[in-house]
Amino acid sequence: MARAKPDLPDAEALRALAKGGELRVRVTPGARTESISIVDGGVQVKVRAKPQDGAANAAVEALVAKALGIPKSHCRLLRGATSREKVLAVTP
Repeated sequence: MARAKPDLPDAEALRALAKGGELRVRVTPGARTESISIVDGGVQVKVRAKPQDGAANAAVEALVAKALGIPKSHCRLLRGATSREKVLAVTP
């Protein structure tokens, strides 16, 4: 059975929340489906990967890059490697 495509918001809405090249997100690892949603001015990211050996962090970087339409190398984790609250550096 094929996995469902991730639910992603409009790229422009997501870019508007990236202040100074930094995007703050709240992550839910180990979710059933992958999605990004904008709730009350904040970004919530759900990824299927478990929080082991940085797998969830890599999945968050890849999913956010896909949502923004940028290469994965232009989206990297700045702060929050072991926290649910993370800050990503996003460059166009």
